[in-house]
Amino acid sequence: MKKLIILGLLFCVNYTALAQGTYKRVLKLMGSRFDITVIATNSIEANTYLDTAVSEISRIEKLISSWDKNSQTSEINRNAGIKPVTVDKELFDLIKRAIQISKLTEGAFDISYASMDRIWKFDGSMTEMPSEDRIKKSVEKVGYKNIILSEDNYSIYLKHKGMKIGFGAIGKGYAADKAKELLKKIGVEGGIINASGDMNTWGKQRSGKDWQIGIKNPLNKNKVFALFPIYESAVVTSGNYEKFVVLNKKRFSHIIDPRTGYPSSGIVSVSVFSVSAELADALATSIFVMGIDVGLDFINQLQNIECIIVDDTGKVFYSKNINIK
Repeated sequence: MKKLIILGLLFCVNYTALAQGTYKRVLKLMGSRFDITVIATNSIEANTYLDTAVSEISRIEKLISSWDKNSQTSEINRNAGIKPVTVDKELFDLIKRAIQISKLTEGAFDISYASMDRIWKFDGSMTEMPSEDRIKKSVEKVGYKNIILSEDNYSIYLKHKGMKIGFGAIGKGYAADKAKELLKKIGVEGGIINASGDMNTWGKQRSGKDWQIGIKNPLNKNKVFALFPIYESAVVTSGNYEKFVVLNKKRFSHIIDPRTGYPSSGIVSVSVFSVSAELADALATSIFVMGIDVGLDFINQLQNIECIIVDDTGKVFYSKNINIK
């Protein structure tokens, strides 16, 4: 469930030609590109701030990575079907929130998606649909209801052997939130954490203006159709315009419905606006799985959350409170 900067996202106004007092660092963290921008009085102060953000993101990666055999997440996965694993309260709370989102989306979002058999290939090698039986079998071990939490000792237990959890659809958003929280706490007056399309902002530009993003249609990359001021909020853009397979003349996304094992179709881009990048991250993935009509209806029932969807013909759909000027 890889997140992409799908050209639906311009980093911000004057992002590549930074104004005086605005500093940016670009680096690879959590297997993805991170662009971290801060307001500071000088380069020495800015580097202190940027180092702090990088350290925080690296700390989170060590906690939630399923690739690091020493992480608590890997320990949970190793003990699936064997025993509960006691974890830090921070990881316990993240998993608890993920399960709440699973309930809210009726399983369209599910961190146990990591249990799926990888039967779909998006590298050009796939030429025919898997059988229905194989697709059904691929998600047999997936199911958030089989993640058992114990508040008494902050333990996590995966009920079935072979079950796994992963934070690919929520982890970078969480990291962006935590880095922002820490930078605000130490006095950074404004900035942006952009985690490969999971963007969180606070404060304003040095000029006093809000940070802004431009939304593009990924099928028509030369034109920005909307420009949004962003203040103390997050925007996550998720896309599949590069990673898909066409079978029987139908385009299938790399984002797979964890309930059925079938890839999503019909949508190439989703942008979600929320106060939390973590939540926006999870909801962007969920909308791909839900589809346009159900996804829009779902978002329209939530407070202070909006979305923009682009379908595979280039048509753009908006949630009810988005005002395009």
